[in-house]
Amino acid sequence: MPRRTPRTALDRQRTPRRFPKFLGAASICALIAALLSPLTQAAAADSTTALAANDYCGGQCSDILPPGQNGNATLAQILLNQAFGIQPDHAEDQLGPYNNLASGAATLTDAKINDFFNDASFGVASDQVASSTAPGGRTDVTIVRDKKTGVPHITGTTRYGTEYGAGYAAAQDRLWLMDVFRHVGRGQLTSFAGGASSNQGLEQEFWRNAPYTEADLQTQIDNAIANNGARGQQALADANAYIDGINAYIDASDSGRYFPGEYVLTGHKDSITNAGTIDHFKITDLVALASVIGSLFGSGGGGEVNNALSLLAAQSKYGVTEGTKVWESFRERNDPEAVLTVHNGESFPYASKPDTAQGEALPDAGSVMQEPLVYDRTGSAATATATGASATAAATTLTSAKRGMSNALVVSGKYTASGHPIAVFGPQTGYFAPQLLMLQEIQGPGLSARGASFAGLSMYVELGRGQDYSWSATTSGQDIIDTYAVELCQDDYHYLYHGTCTAMDKVERTNSWKPTTADGTAAGSYRMQVYRTKYGPVEYRATVGGKKVAYTTLRSSYMHEADSIIGFQMLNDPDYVKSPGTFQSAVQHINYTFNWFYADSSHTAYYNSGDNPVRAAGVDAEFPVWAQAAYEWRNWDPTTNTASYTPPSAHPNSIDQDYYISWNNKQAKDYTTAPWGDGSVHRGNLLEDRVKKLVAAGGVTRSSLTKAMADAALADLRAEDVLPKLLKVINSSTVTDTTAAAAVTKLSDWVTAGAKRKETSAGSKAYANADAIRILDAWWPLLVKAEFEPGLGTDLYTAFSNNLPIDESPSAAHGPTGAHAGSSFQYGWWSYVDKDIRAVLGESVQGGLSQKYCGGGTLSACRDALISTLKTAAGLTAAQVYPGDDQCSAGDQWCADSIVQRTLGGIKHGKITWQNRPTYQQVVEYTSHR
Repeated sequence: MPRRTPRTALDRQRTPRRFPKFLGAASICALIAALLSPLTQAAAADSTTALAANDYCGGQCSDILPPGQNGNATLAQILLNQAFGIQPDHAEDQLGPYNNLASGAATLTDAKINDFFNDASFGVASDQVASSTAPGGRTDVTIVRDKKTGVPHITGTTRYGTEYGAGYAAAQDRLWLMDVFRHVGRGQLTSFAGGASSNQGLEQEFWRNAPYTEADLQTQIDNAIANNGARGQQALADANAYIDGINAYIDASDSGRYFPGEYVLTGHKDSITNAGTIDHFKITDLVALASVIGSLFGSGGGGEVNNALSLLAAQSKYGVTEGTKVWESFRERNDPEAVLTVHNGESFPYASKPDTAQGEALPDAGSVMQEPLVYDRTGSAATATATGASATAAATTLTSAKRGMSNALVVSGKYTASGHPIAVFGPQTGYFAPQLLMLQEIQGPGLSARGASFAGLSMYVELGRGQDYSWSATTSGQDIIDTYAVELCQDDYHYLYHGTCTAMDKVERTNSWKPTTADGTAAGSYRMQVYRTKYGPVEYRATVGGKKVAYTTLRSSYMHEADSIIGFQMLNDPDYVKSPGTFQSAVQHINYTFNWFYADSSHTAYYNSGDNPVRAAGVDAEFPVWAQAAYEWRNWDPTTNTASYTPPSAHPNSIDQDYYISWNNKQAKDYTTAPWGDGSVHRGNLLEDRVKKLVAAGGVTRSSLTKAMADAALADLRAEDVLPKLLKVINSSTVTDTTAAAAVTKLSDWVTAGAKRKETSAGSKAYANADAIRILDAWWPLLVKAEFEPGLGTDLYTAFSNNLPIDESPSAAHGPTGAHAGSSFQYGWWSYVDKDIRAVLGESVQGGLSQKYCGGGTLSACRDALISTLKTAAGLTAAQVYPGDDQCSAGDQWCADSIVQRTLGGIKHGKITWQNRPTYQQVVEYTSHR
């Protein structure tokens, strides 16, 4: 039986929130006793040696992925966790070290790195082998798990056996999560896991973006294989072997009765008779899973209708010429003060503003209506909570402010103490229980890698290390999604395609649910409906020049969710990736919008991936265009949704730059990204400033680069980069008001102390400079409104706020990432405030706003507005600033910021202190090369 560990010092959630008090303590104990015997699996074979491939990292590769490797829990383990907080073995043993870096980074040395990270060397020492399994009784693959973390080290002598083992290990660690997300990808989560409003919102968010039929999923597989020759055939064979391994574990765990307990709690299995089934996986499930991950992290663009609405609002207030000028200044397409990943001055023009726009299809004022997704609501689907979840899901899907997250710090060996490059990088994928990612090492014919993969897609390591190189990614967000205005004909469900009236394709999904032990949401149902055109799904309806149109969204990766498998296959192939150039060649096969980073013992490299469509001359990617042949992507084939794409050389790329940083900032000069906010103040500056100083001093080490990341992870961007300028305005004259003066003193002291959101001591659950943090959290939205709304007017201020949220502090529940998610300061008006305040102060501003806003442009009036709002903010109590939620009591500042591992299953974990850093993270420095 898997071991159980006692509660840790982490802040445990004692009262189950996901599962109501459905069992008393006595019945829990009785049920556990009855369930213990079926948990026992066959004893693992002894192993005294661990097979390891060539490892050129010299013990200097480390990684971490909280909360823990084990994401499966039996019913007995779930009940123990719910009742007593007991954790299954390896369910959260990486959470403590991850959390502790916030307080431990200040004294970090190279020797202490693995106090906060795992040793990511290949193989397992013989005295560290916890178990060795021959999955399915096979003789061509072995899964060895280490004692410290339980990570699977999969070694195969055949390609089939290796991938079979990868599938088996994935199911051992994430079966329930994989099942959840294959249903999310198909828009069927509520029928599978329950009708909670969060489940409704989740399935709606992703199905709106990728409303695929089963035939669509299979077609994507067929096309990906057919277009990639021998590698395509190998990918198909790998996927089938991987699925065979998953299904072998399903059968073994079902007959042995150690399958995830969520299947019982959601009514799919009976805990007494074992009646019920766990459906086998099939290859189209992998495409459904990929569509979720690609939509979450790798599909930049969209938002053209919102852009049009804010442009029209600006033109309505200022007139066409001046209104357009105002709009462009807030859009910051290519801000000269923006921090860049490729900072050597090289230009990579993409999605630039045309001299004269062609084919624009801006809506008539007041005519835009969002296309409904949900129909025929019954029961709990018709509640205000459910409809609110639908509205949030729609807004998330249709915005250009996609979840970015992830960061990277990479330094050339020219500036390190050892002469070898150093990288600290990883994806910021949120915090879940179990985690979306999982760790593994995979060694077999044509495969040699260790790292993280999304659960259910782990036939290859997606982010990690090879024998003598490591790679990682951040979300890039360049625009691969365009909005077309299709002119309607005959009725609302036919449109003109190249002059022919063509019927829209209606795709439907009907879901229903009833209460279960896991989810007590009352019975309900609804029908989701999407109309699809050759130009993509319908998202809005409007009129343009009086003509009725449907606005559709077409993304270059639509119907191509499976294509990226080839790039990941190459990254795992030691015979393919041998240099920066071959690394760049591999990631060119990935059609998701990512920034990719590479380090080996001598070189570093960067490449921006994605299928960037070649747009027709004169088309402005910011706005909807007419669905006419003249404005389509070049050589676009609607049958396959393929087109001409910009060549690799046109994508931002670099080898051996002095250093690279990325935190979802602008990639390079003239390379326009879809989200707003790439201006003078961006969270990328927090990395840029620190790494630039390290490189200037030279002698960079793994610990010093990790410290730079960890220091930025605790920084309040507003306080570090904008607050000093606000205080400069306020202090331009003596502050006579006692309330304002006290607030200014507290804020100034915080800035002097480093502007961090950091505990007074490890585990104190209280911030140093807590009052200053409370004041700024309260002040920021008030000052932004007072600074800009009088000049812009309410309508335009609101429209711009729809393009770019005002704030995204750690405690904010209104940003694209929600609350308790760690990732913060990606989207906000900090650049606008910075540029405007500097202009009012008379300082030099490159790429400034079209006019001065604070106080109408006068220093004294601006100062009055800032002091007035500051006094209001200072008077708000902690309970008003942090009103509490289902995780925290009102007024608990630390808790409001804290990171919560959001439950996607039955196991709960404690809160950890806020850190703005990657979820999975590597620290690497290779000592040699093949």
